[in-house]
Amino acid sequence: MQLLSIIVPCYNEEENIRDFYMELMKNKVFFSNRELEIEVIYVDDGSKDKTVLEVKKLHQEDDRVKLISFSRNFGKEAGILAGLKKAKGEYCVIMDVDLQDPPSLLPEMFRHLDGGYDSVATRRVNRKGEPAIRSFFARCFYKLMHKIAKTEIVDGARDYRLMKRIMVDSVLSVKEYNRFSKGIFGWVGFETKWLEYENVERKKGETKWSFWKLLLYSIEGITAFSTAPLAFASVIGILFCTLAFIATLLIVIRTLIFGDPVGGWPSMVCIIMLISGVQLFCIGIVGQYLSKTYMEVKHRPIFIVKEEI
Repeated sequence: MQLLSIIVPCYNEEENIRDFYMELMKNKVFFSNRELEIEVIYVDDGSKDKTVLEVKKLHQEDDRVKLISFSRNFGKEAGILAGLKKAKGEYCVIMDVDLQDPPSLLPEMFRHLDGGYDSVATRRVNRKGEPAIRSFFARCFYKLMHKIAKTEIVDGARDYRLMKRIMVDSVLSVKEYNRFSKGIFGWVGFETKWLEYENVERKKGETKWSFWKLLLYSIEGITAFSTAPLAFASVIGILFCTLAFIATLLIVIRTLIFGDPVGGWPSMVCIIMLISGVQLFCIGIVGQYLSKTYMEVKHRPIFIVKEEI
């Protein structure tokens, strides 16, 4: 009997815990036609509400429901990693508890696995229901990553992904502290089938991803899978050095011809401020990579488990 591990990261999702479980059980067709058992691993990311209590209630009703509860909020990436480490199944699937990842897609996902793929991933073809400004910047992020990263990161990609054990073990072999799962899934390779579906709005509650959190997450992805910003900073430095050299020559020539070395000081101040801003920007880029290195060498645990059932 093969086992399917369903990994469900949660943060303040008490309203959706049971709804997700009930929806999953309604779609039993995905494992009723094959010899397949399931385990549902809820990973609580330091929730402040009754998320843990709701999971414990489900566990009392169905011992296939399991819980990993963190000592504090470590982030969704830590939740995904903890779930994958705990999972024992020959197959593993990552799903959001808010039901934006439809369980009804699982039968088709298994058909593609049976067809020879190692992984079946999902992507949204639209962002219906999201704020326009968030959708715009999300599309910009994926376009940028497509140009600067060697790893394939598909536009609209979700964390909703069904994998065989060989791919799960490969993902777990990536030990880095600063994790960006969408990039890691692409970096480890394997044959992946992409399924497209219309965006589904949350069942209940509000998203925990603010614009600021998404911006920081995007920076995490860029610095984790591309060194292009460092090259960009170097090019900017060379460009401004060249412009400064040319400007110096022009000022010397103008002074020799017209004899007015003082005129134009307001524009000079503006140029100095511009160059100073560019320098600080480039230093910030270098600082981002240095900070990632700093966190890696400290070897802190990615998460700490407070309770496990």
